[in-house]
Amino acid sequence: MKLIHTADWHLGQTFHGQERHAEHRAFLAWLLDTLVERQADALLVAGDIFDVVNPSLAAQELLYDFIVAAHERLPRLDMVLIAGNHDSGNRVELPAPLMRRLRTHALGRVGWLDDGRLDADRLLVPLTDAAGETRAWCLALPFLRPAEVTGAALVKEEASPAPDDVPDAPASNTTASNDYVAGISRVHRQLVEAALQRRHPGQALVAMSHAHLHGAAVSEASERPIVIGGEESISAALFPAEIAYVALGHLHRAQQVGEARIRYSGSPLPLDFSEVDYAHQVVEVHLDGETLSEARPIPVPRPVAMWRIGPAPLAEVLAALEALEDDPALERERWPWLEVRVELEAPIPDLRARVDAALAGKAVRLLRLERRLPRGEDATAPARMELEALGPRKLFALTWEERWKAPPDDDVLADFDRLRQEVLDGDALNDAQGPNHCQEARP
Repeated sequence: MKLIHTADWHLGQTFHGQERHAEHRAFLAWLLDTLVERQADALLVAGDIFDVVNPSLAAQELLYDFIVAAHERLPRLDMVLIAGNHDSGNRVELPAPLMRRLRTHALGRVGWLDDGRLDADRLLVPLTDAAGETRAWCLALPFLRPAEVTGAALVKEEASPAPDDVPDAPASNTTASNDYVAGISRVHRQLVEAALQRRHPGQALVAMSHAHLHGAAVSEASERPIVIGGEESISAALFPAEIAYVALGHLHRAQQVGEARIRYSGSPLPLDFSEVDYAHQVVEVHLDGETLSEARPIPVPRPVAMWRIGPAPLAEVLAALEALEDDPALERERWPWLEVRVELEAPIPDLRARVDAALAGKAVRLLRLERRLPRGEDATAPARMELEALGPRKLFALTWEERWKAPPDDDVLADFDRLRQEVLDGDALNDAQGPNHCQEARP
């Protein structure tokens, strides 16, 4: 069998306020051509299909147009999609009955049976070859939120000891963190056990998960802490040797984790200027019977260039801007994105005007101008920072430190991450309940 593994499309992402529909449309067109050219048997999309839980109609149209076009050109293609932490699981599953007619399986959440066991059957998707024979099973595990894997639903499983080859959850200062990691481990373990019972000799097992594995490299700036500030990361030992390939999503940097069979495909497009130098790709996976024979990266062409200039003194930056080679024939939606970082000795009120003058007439889109000013005479004074460059977690930590004269400890950060995730989960729930649902105002 031949599979294509991709993840973290983030359809509908706005980049510093600018829409990226043209880039996403170009990527999906390239992906479709690649599926046809390679005669793939299955496409695996490992979460973060959309950028927000309530994606725009244009973003949803991109996805559904792609699915229809893929089925038209490759009628035997199996497509499996799981929800990521940016997605609403309920929204992902909403059109599932219709998508199944297009050989597309959309899994957004996990469920539990009356006896407390995982409803594994709905998460096991058969993958067929060109002759329609089941050659593999996909263990499609969407992003797991704390409410789905902790509490009474898992009490009965507590009595079953974990296999010796699965390590205990990493030590944590918070009970909630331990419970969450233990819950994730149970779900993985029960799903693997169900898959081993379901498959026939000669059929491969392919696990797909949206999670953070121990030891994996996180993107510099564009990734949201999943739930509890990194304490929720799981061990690759949860994927035993019987799993031929593990298709991971969430981390934007393409990488293998320990073994060639365990991989993040990474995001197909850079989602932040910090990802300019990443190798963006999808992964072509070849299965031979029950085993992996090859996992080969396929570079994704970048439909819109992304440039960074600086950090450097103003004179050097202006010279670099004037020397930029642009292509005036490009449509505006294909003009390169540009970030400029300037090191200053003192504030310059007309800095933006001088940068704009250097770019006059050039087919580029300046999205971000970062000013880097020196510290004052007081060496203890905080460095100047722009609010735009800070994420919610870093802003909280800085505010806490200013208020209490000490940085927040791990417990405080864990509480903040949990509260933030509750807000995000609440947004996803409200979205799933529809526009007429009235949410109680938060203080």
